[in-house]
Amino acid sequence: MSSGYPTCVVKLTRSVRFACNSTAPDPDGFNQFGDNGYAGAPALSSFGRFDELEVSCSGTVDPVLQYLIDIKAVDRAVRHTVIPILSAAFHRANSSAPSDTRGWPGSVMADFMPPLAAALGGLLHQVVWKLTPFMSLSMHTPNPSQPAVALLRQRFEFAASHRLHVPALSIEENRRAFGKCNHESGHGHNYIFEPCIELPVASAAIPLRVGELERIAKEVILDRFDHKYLNVDTPEFREGTGAVPSVENIAQVFFDLLAPAINSTGRGARLRSVTVWESDRTSATFPAD
Repeated sequence: MSSGYPTCVVKLTRSVRFACNSTAPDPDGFNQFGDNGYAGAPALSSFGRFDELEVSCSGTVDPVLQYLIDIKAVDRAVRHTVIPILSAAFHRANSSAPSDTRGWPGSVMADFMPPLAAALGGLLHQVVWKLTPFMSLSMHTPNPSQPAVALLRQRFEFAASHRLHVPALSIEENRRAFGKCNHESGHGHNYIFEPCIELPVASAAIPLRVGELERIAKEVILDRFDHKYLNVDTPEFREGTGAVPSVENIAQVFFDLLAPAINSTGRGARLRSVTVWESDRTSATFPAD
């Protein structure tokens, strides 16, 4: 029976959580594929690493079953294709020299994407690998005609105050436009910013180490803007000569500052965008995705 909806492409995303343990599985099978997929299966039963993959599939909804794909099929595909590759890389990295590029998550991701795509019958659209709560790698479905790239995202926090005020407008016009955000003394935010960096995965060297990214973020952004009154202490947003420090303009300024530093590392890294959150409900991304 058909719902009557027109045939169109939809995207379904499933989170799959699991652990790579440093020891062999428990004899009783506790950390084998169990029922507690919410908390992760296999479970973390020793020292190891915990991972979460957001697997997105796209295609047309089955006219009979009325869904794109059985979510349990996504779980099985991840656990039977990704986990063996990731677990082997985890143990290999622990026993290899730090320079072993096969231990770089981007290379590991490039290894597991083709078998995962095959297991999902051509429906795979994208995978986001949450390496930590604040850092992720993402990759789209492998395309044999294009070199594989991964997108690295890492979040940083800084505190700053600002005032929304346009000098060309009158006092009353500013108050009507910005309300309490136009208060003369300004107001503060605990901002979050997240660069999105394109990295080639076929490189002989790791394109951009996380420590290098954190050094760039500190020198280019944090040292310049953290614990500052943006309208007074920073030339980019100085009242009367700089841009109004809206979250949209902050995202663009951060992109313009970070791009030369990241793009000049010489190993193919390229800044795609920067997202800035001024609260958990408000963010801006430049350039738009």
